Amino acid sequence: MARELTRAQQIERSIIKKYRKELWNPFTYAVNRYELIRAGDAIAVCVSGGKDSMLLAKLMQELHRHTAVPFDVKYIVMDPGYAPENRRRLEENAALLNIPAEIFESDVFAVANAQEKNPCYLCARMRRGYLYAKARELGCNKIALGHHFNDVIETTLMALLFGAQLQGMMPKLHSTNFPGMELIRPLYCVHEDDIIAWARYNGLEFLRCACRFTEGLETGELTGKRRQTKELIRALKKTDPNVEKSIFNAIHELSLDTFPAYKTRGVEHFFLETYDKP
Repeated sequence: MARELTRAQQIERSIIKKYRKELWNPFTYAVNRYELIRAGDAIAVCVSGGKDSMLLAKLMQELHRHTAVPFDVKYIVMDPGYAPENRRRLEENAALLNIPAEIFESDVFAVANAQEKNPCYLCARMRRGYLYAKARELGCNKIALGHHFNDVIETTLMALLFGAQLQGMMPKLHSTNFPGMELIRPLYCVHEDDIIAWARYNGLEFLRCACRFTEGLETGELTGKRRQTKELIRALKKTDPNVEKSIFNAIHELSLDTFPAYKTRGVEHFFLETYDKP
């Protein structure tokens, strides 16, 4: 008689069986295409408690078990000041999913929420700094974040519409403040709708941002640029189902010869510099 799977095993199995095409395949595709993991890497998977980072942790676990490329992996959770019920849910989900997460505290929410302007920007910068520091303390040379396909295209569109710049989100980055450290985004090609479908299929409930500022966003008391961008893309998809793919492909096919000005490695260039050159 076949042994009955535990719930944790069923959830793991759903990633590589039922949702293999939607989750596992685009995950491994991104890892290989963008060379996110190399032999000897020590990677700190940063788990916030949300659906994206929890899925990332499970995918990295599976890869670590089955890959031919030897690398080490640790799972770190920064508690930026969660309410007790959110901290409890995070811990319960980590236990349910068999994620051996190391939790450490910070005062990120207290500092960021005290700011009247750009609290999310400050929160993100502080979070990343704490995560880099913890990862380095644990002997890691990379941190892995849960940004997915939709984060990539939304960030690109937001920069254009609200930031007056053409700017994408890279699949990996060298840290400027922590020499020798690198940031990778293994969910770069995974669609958010597929992550949501996986969570619902398994009856999983994860944290949202859980800070005072975004609680207002979720209840409709505030509006945000990212929400506006999501709604715009959703509206465009009604007449063009491929619009998301077009935005994503655009950042891989940028033609600098068609731009009057651009910046690379911090240096600005103007098209007249080379306009009359053969």
